[in-house]
Amino acid sequence: MALTSFSPPYVPPAELAHQLRERGYAVLAPRDTAMWAGVAPGDLTAFRGDWDDLPPDDYLKDGGRYRRRRHSCFVVRGTDVRQVAHRAHWQPVHYNALHGGMQRWFAPMLAATVTSPVWLQLLRAVAASAQAALLPAGAAEACWCVEAHQFRIDTEGGVGRPTPEGAHRDGVDLVAVFLIGREAVKGGETRIFEAASPAGQRFTLSEPGSVMLLDDARMIHETTPIQPVGEFGWRDTLVLTCRRGRFLGDDD
Repeated sequence: MALTSFSPPYVPPAELAHQLRERGYAVLAPRDTAMWAGVAPGDLTAFRGDWDDLPPDDYLKDGGRYRRRRHSCFVVRGTDVRQVAHRAHWQPVHYNALHGGMQRWFAPMLAATVTSPVWLQLLRAVAASAQAALLPAGAAEACWCVEAHQFRIDTEGGVGRPTPEGAHRDGVDLVAVFLIGREAVKGGETRIFEAASPAGQRFTLSEPGSVMLLDDARMIHETTPIQPVGEFGWRDTLVLTCRRGRFLGDDD
């Protein structure tokens, strides 16, 4: 059965902060992502090779082997970017019913990735968007705690599940999902819903370099499973989450 694919509701970079404030989400096309981040369009695809050696995610409670990932953490304040000591990824159960409450230690991102000028620009752009869209005009520069996740979802077992926990929030302030690449798959539809109403949106990120940003307090999100087109395929994403002041798990 054919799957219907809906195009993303792209907005120009100049409207990103307004769209986030008004609707709780915004999506940029690849060229506009590059403009927003202050990098050349080709720079956004330069990372693709870093997704080819991601270690398996050994914490999947559904027994699947379809997800590979790396994880690192950073603190961003204005243009200053600092990587912090490697730490576990943790979410409370009420945000992630499947994997919440677990100290999940994933392999760190490669040094060559996190020290590149393009990487630093992406972190600055995400933090700047959180500052502009989520805080009052004129607010002091916030300290944004950013968790970075490299994901590869593959179809070696037949079906890959980008969000096995289902529709969820992450417990942060801003979520950014970058599509790095898709190879020989169908599905992977993004679905977002307003937490306080039945309003929602559905679309498929299919262009490498495109990015979706979400106000996590207002929006619930999920991505549907992917299926192979042929023998084997995958979907690569970079997910950056911003939380003001502290990382999840540091509140007590």
